[in-house]
Amino acid sequence: MATGFFWSEDTFWHGGGNYALTLPVGGLVQPMVAGGLPEGPETKRRFRNLLDITGLAEELVMSGAERASYEDLARVHPTTYLDEFKSASDQGGGELGLRTPFGPGAFEIAARSAGLAKSAVAAVAKGELNNAYALCRPPGHHCLPDWPNGFCLLNNIAIATEAARAEGLVDRVAILDWDVHHGNGTEAVYYGRGDTLTISVHQEHNYPLDTGDLSDRGQGAGVGANINIPLPPGVGHAGYLQVMEQIVLPALHGFKPDMIIVACGFDASAFDPLSRMMATAETFAVMTRQVMAAAQELCDGRLVCVHEGGYSEAYVPFCGHAVMSALAASDITAPDPMEATLKRRQPNAKTEAFFAELIAEMAQELKNPPPAG
Repeated sequence: MATGFFWSEDTFWHGGGNYALTLPVGGLVQPMVAGGLPEGPETKRRFRNLLDITGLAEELVMSGAERASYEDLARVHPTTYLDEFKSASDQGGGELGLRTPFGPGAFEIAARSAGLAKSAVAAVAKGELNNAYALCRPPGHHCLPDWPNGFCLLNNIAIATEAARAEGLVDRVAILDWDVHHGNGTEAVYYGRGDTLTISVHQEHNYPLDTGDLSDRGQGAGVGANINIPLPPGVGHAGYLQVMEQIVLPALHGFKPDMIIVACGFDASAFDPLSRMMATAETFAVMTRQVMAAAQELCDGRLVCVHEGGYSEAYVPFCGHAVMSALAASDITAPDPMEATLKRRQPNAKTEAFFAELIAEMAQELKNPPPAG
């Protein structure tokens, strides 16, 4: 068996509206030369291309996927939303939520993106692959059942998870989201359920501004199955690894999932225009190896990474390649051209000690029983 990489050219053709970063153009906001949202195709395309250039693609099982079916989508999203999305897509596009503009054919492209995640999860759950990566676009972790936001039109991971459950392939699933923005959509889908552990490691109040608090622990059957880890800007490589060791890995071991799915955003990187977290390609490689080890111990190695954010066209490819090298246990690397610079830019000893104390306090608070939901 091997590592799978699921991708499709048509997902690169998804188009956003006339934005300057996340600000709608108009009034005093001047259009940018490149135009549009930062969620563009080139970060993903350049990531995919770098796998070819280094030769790592030859060690992977490269695959496309069918679109997720309407039935697949409807397990997560109400038909009223799906019908509205399909109608607007057929009529040339529009915007149904917050910062989620789309053009003609977007419904089918988003269904393909969800299909990539669905196929990756199914292949790993069936034992056809050791692990897999789904290069999804548009992303999904911000999409609530009935309200798209933050560039996300369908919740790819939830759709894939529920499709696998419908086939009887998985029961208990842990979703670890290390995208720099809070995974509010995935949280909303599973907040009242105990069969899915949702963990979001994010920059505090980056996006959305009003979700992702440490105190949000789930409700009803889901009390204790939702973990938010809101981090201050600049926490850096050491801080992320401390979060993994003190909070994430113990939570995974406590939950004992059948499969681990990572919402794999690269927007915590030091060069991302939408964050200030100072993670490096090595940060993502180490976190991947940590989760692989946990998956090996807990669920026979069943691990799937699903692409979310990451908006630096120059740096995302190196972060993505580092994850793929780790997943495939490959000796092929793409040396990080900014490694030396980023090591110098990490927090100094005093700042690192402050972050360490803060993370330790969060870990201790999360050990306390959550209030009844």
